[in-house]
Amino acid sequence: MSDGLEVLIRRVDPEVPLPAYAHPGDAGADLRTTEACELAPGERAVLPTGVSIALPEGYAAFVHPRSGLAARCGVALVNAPGTVDAGYRGEIKVIVVNLDPRENVRFERFDRIAQLVVQQVERVRFQEVAELPGSVRAAGGFGSTGGHAAVGDLAGGNRYGSVVSDREGQ
Repeated sequence: MSDGLEVLIRRVDPEVPLPAYAHPGDAGADLRTTEACELAPGERAVLPTGVSIALPEGYAAFVHPRSGLAARCGVALVNAPGTVDAGYRGEIKVIVVNLDPRENVRFERFDRIAQLVVQQVERVRFQEVAELPGSVRAAGGFGSTGGHAAVGDLAGGNRYGSVVSDREGQ
């Protein structure tokens, strides 16, 4: 078993705990905020984490939400997942939003607010073509495989299965 990828980290706030994995096998290391903050319903804030990192070329870090904050408090990340590129050396910050319709949510200094997942990424060369090769899925997307009774087929039909025309009167 590998000890994992070595990532250089700098504490912007000298007291902040370093990101850490809560359990063996976890994909995300917990990020904490260095500032207390209270958000009313619908409000968002950019919270500092007190750390910056230097990722090797070919890697990126992705800031993911914490499921417990989402379930208990209605907290989401506005741009989830946030991307930390290999060349970025600034402090990692997390954009949180309170989606609860009634209750404020409060963060205290050093509360866990997000997870950092480091992944190897490919840099690609885009090759323009006139037509793409076919596939079984083709252009099906946005719910084309179903899965929810209240959601219609957004790829051309409505919730009752009939095709919706883009021309009025048909």
